[in-house]
Amino acid sequence: MTTLLKYTLAATAAVMALGATAQDFPAAGKSITVVVPFSAGGPTDRVARDLAEALRKPLGGATVVIDNAAGAGSTIGVAKVARAQPDGYTLLLTHIGMATIPSLYRKLSFNVLNDFEYLGIVNDVPMTIISRPTLEANNYKELAVWIAKNKEKVNLGHSGLGSAGHLCGLMFQSALQTPMTPVAYKGAAPAITDLIGGQIDLMCDQTTNTTSQIEGKKVKAFAVTTSQRLKMPALKDLPTLDESGLKGFSVTVWHGLYAPKGTPAAVLTRINEALKVAVKDPEFIKKQEGLGAVVVADKRVEPAEHKKFVQAEIDKWGAVIKAAGAYAD
Repeated sequence: MTTLLKYTLAATAAVMALGATAQDFPAAGKSITVVVPFSAGGPTDRVARDLAEALRKPLGGATVVIDNAAGAGSTIGVAKVARAQPDGYTLLLTHIGMATIPSLYRKLSFNVLNDFEYLGIVNDVPMTIISRPTLEANNYKELAVWIAKNKEKVNLGHSGLGSAGHLCGLMFQSALQTPMTPVAYKGAAPAITDLIGGQIDLMCDQTTNTTSQIEGKKVKAFAVTTSQRLKMPALKDLPTLDESGLKGFSVTVWHGLYAPKGTPAAVLTRINEALKVAVKDPEFIKKQEGLGAVVVADKRVEPAEHKKFVQAEIDKWGAVIKAAGAYAD
């Protein structure tokens, strides 16, 4: 047998094997791992676990397990998936950080746009502007006046450099054209504890962390960061920042699903089709609403639109981070 014939047969066999793998995905008895680049029990982990359950049925009853690979502002877990075998059995579920780490970290081992296959956006988590309960302002108009009067004296808490709260705070200051004093914490929980206790003045944080505090009147709530008002009972009366005068202000902590670059097209299609079923699952929607999240119901669930959206988010947040000089490396 000639060397050329051997190569030809080997190539043909590889193509046939790849086709069979894609056609039969997921293989019986083989589990799919969803890497979450954050600790167990946090908001993104909870989204991932709910999604894993919703994906099981449309993926033929496959077992979907969560792997928490936290650290370095999510870059450890993201890098893990970038290096993974591109066969569809290792996926990534992460949030808005996918669009902010390219600016926050200037020496990454991966390229967000080039080293991943985009599978679709899962949900949007709104954010809220909240304050200590003793703050003298009682509505957003009064809050804006109070901030303008106090400026750098205002302590603006967040759950760490590069966190959603930190980024929202940067954009909030930029929109108001008013610098405040940032106070970083190791997580949202200690930050909110200090907010309730009056040690800091303001926060911009996810509804997953703030709704129960707002309902219990442990903090004051002034506005939501979405383009439209929210429907959930506890927050339905809060105005948007856009309607309050900060035109175009829109920040949500969206979550998306990704696979390593080079994953077979047929496998990607299979996973995307399962994702489209999962985001319409009534039980999944109910669980997400319980977290204060809004399940995606637009074209961003399509891979091309997902990637287009992330590119726009990279551009938007890159400008904010560069202006603030807020780098993590």
